[in-house]
Amino acid sequence: MTSYKYLTIIFLGLIVISCGSNVDVLKKDISIVTNSANNAIEIGNKLELTLKNPKNHEIKGLTFTLDGNPVSSSSNLTDLHLGTHDVIANFKLEGEDVSISESITVLNNQSPTIYTFNIINEYPHDMNSYTQGLEFYKGELYEGTGQYRASKLRKVDYKTGEVLKNIDLANEYFGEGITILNDKIYQLTWKKGTGFVYDVNTFEKTGSFRYGNSLEGWGICNDGTKLYKSDGTEKIWTLNPETLVEEGFIQAYHNKGKVVELNELEWINGKIYANRWNKNGVAIINPNNGAVEGVIDFTPLKDQVTQHPRLDVLNGLAYNPETKTLFVTGKYWDKLFEVEIVEK
Repeated sequence: MTSYKYLTIIFLGLIVISCGSNVDVLKKDISIVTNSANNAIEIGNKLELTLKNPKNHEIKGLTFTLDGNPVSSSSNLTDLHLGTHDVIANFKLEGEDVSISESITVLNNQSPTIYTFNIINEYPHDMNSYTQGLEFYKGELYEGTGQYRASKLRKVDYKTGEVLKNIDLANEYFGEGITILNDKIYQLTWKKGTGFVYDVNTFEKTGSFRYGNSLEGWGICNDGTKLYKSDGTEKIWTLNPETLVEEGFIQAYHNKGKVVELNELEWINGKIYANRWNKNGVAIINPNNGAVEGVIDFTPLKDQVTQHPRLDVLNGLAYNPETKTLFVTGKYWDKLFEVEIVEK
């Protein structure tokens, strides 16, 4: 009798498991299909969504969402950020609520404009500085440098290269980008998940902050009201300057795909300029949607500095609003270049 009870329980359990998993089995036959190859579509185009249902399972009440917002099966993509987005199809299958998902990529609808440069001036730069961030503030140049046991925050006379003020970071920190807003210097560090805040006049450290979903610190800039932070990927995060909480992000994309390893950032006339680590180019990014609208080719610059064993890549962008020119240098470069940007 006891054995019979056990067999009955096992049998009933198998029935419950079988019934409970039936819909999960059936929904594997169904997928979301878009009107674009590889689910990549240019901004401004129409997105068409359908379900592929080769076994003709009965589906009722089909609706779609895009990033959690209701969307029709035919929608014009006009106001989206570029980059990856999640499409979810919700429907009833055998009377049960079911959801399946698919990822789409929104690209820019035009290729970036290519720019080059003219050198206006050359200034001396500390060849021992592993430059990570440059910024003009009230006519004066500030610089953040990297490397463990050698990271610094400095105020520099850009015309002579003289260091006017300097503090060293603790040995465990690898300094990264800097920006200045409302008399506060914000300096990132690389892998410690920590940024620092200083008084611009005294260089006194007044606070620190932890990163959120962006795991690393690379570059940082501001538009006068909020901060923008890169983390080595295609993402640029927006931070509230008071709470220093990450409030969202854009993804840097052109008409072919994403642009990764965004490093030093600079805000110039409503756009974000970002140099790419280990590249000779600077991307000009629309902060509203992440579109890479232009690229500056700085390839010739590295050949115009002193060649030495530690010479490293282009890094360091600073826009001087007084001269309306861009200043560019690199890691362990002995020159700071003042340039004007021209279309190629």
